Amino acid sequence: MSTAVLVLENGQVFRGLPYGAVGETLGEAVFCTAMTGYQETLTDPSYHRQIVVATAPQIGNTGWNDEDGESTGSAGSDSATGDSGKIWVAGYVIRNPTRRVSNWRATTSLEDELRRQQVVGIAGIDTRTVVRILRDHGSMRAGVFSGPALASDDELVARVRNQPPMTGADLAGEVTTAAAYEVSPASADGQARFTVAAIDLGIKTNTPRMFAQRGVRVHVLPANSGIDAVTALNPDGVFLSNGPGDPATADTAVELTRGVLGEGLPLFGICFGNQILGRALGRSTYKMKFGHRGINIPVIDHATGTVSITAQNHGFALEGEAGEEFDTDFGRARVSHVCANDGTVEGVELLSGQAFSVQYHPEAAAGPHDAAYLFDKFVTLLEGDRARGTSA
Repeated sequence: MSTAVLVLENGQVFRGLPYGAVGETLGEAVFCTAMTGYQETLTDPSYHRQIVVATAPQIGNTGWNDEDGESTGSAGSDSATGDSGKIWVAGYVIRNPTRRVSNWRATTSLEDELRRQQVVGIAGIDTRTVVRILRDHGSMRAGVFSGPALASDDELVARVRNQPPMTGADLAGEVTTAAAYEVSPASADGQARFTVAAIDLGIKTNTPRMFAQRGVRVHVLPANSGIDAVTALNPDGVFLSNGPGDPATADTAVELTRGVLGEGLPLFGICFGNQILGRALGRSTYKMKFGHRGINIPVIDHATGTVSITAQNHGFALEGEAGEEFDTDFGRARVSHVCANDGTVEGVELLSGQAFSVQYHPEAAAGPHDAAYLFDKFVTLLEGDRARGTSA
């Protein structure tokens, strides 16, 4: 019987069976606590260069379909008509692969899709032990090896340790669209209430869809866009998307954000976009021990005390404490949300109301819908800004 191995940076080796493609893959080992939504997880560009360990004991029950992918297209694609099922994870680690697909929308099995997209995985290992190691010691570099890529344990550990770490990784440019494209409102006549410029740092398919459902036309722009590209659209507001990598490397996006704030445009950011807004407001970021990845993470809104159960995927975070207020070049700001589990900053905002962001995923694909109201909040901000402009 063929063998596959998961090798961690600390030298620990786990032996199992090949799952998906056979070969070698390197990346950062992280774990995801979601019990459902593995297709959305695998196609989330924020997981670029990460080997995902699933905590759910059985994976693959619902197969793979043509509808639930969260990629806007392959790297370098120039429109939203690209392959929305592109898998971005570097590798996949599971315990018990399902023997039979059972879902009426399934077009193929998960393993067949992993093979088709040449994603190397491993099955049949004790993922509970792997997750415990990552929780105790933190996310670490790792590799999955099978077939001709197999070698001695010492050689495989050396390969793992020779890869670059996630700290300092500038990855948004590797997942962004190559050219701007448009997503129109989901109305019969296609008329838009507002126009938003969305900076694609690794945007998920469901995000423009959520805007379109609210009558907002979205112009999705590449990650390296400057303020001139934004203002040329004459947008009512700007959106900063999720994405992979170390926010400390995203100087272009930070400069753009400062330009947007200087123009007085309303701004909304999620996940990586939260970190970019935070940096634009003068906050620093840091690498978390093992990050937040799942669809069951509680977040506290400091202003109301409301707790939302959220979908998250991040290994970096902003410095700060709950309710902390601070001065910025654009007026007073505060930490608006924190994680109920560990106090991690989950949102920042300008007290003027012009800009706000959250660390979690209000588009929640897959995940709970507790935070979907944030899209409505942004639309309300756009309405208020337009009303002020009309009366001026």
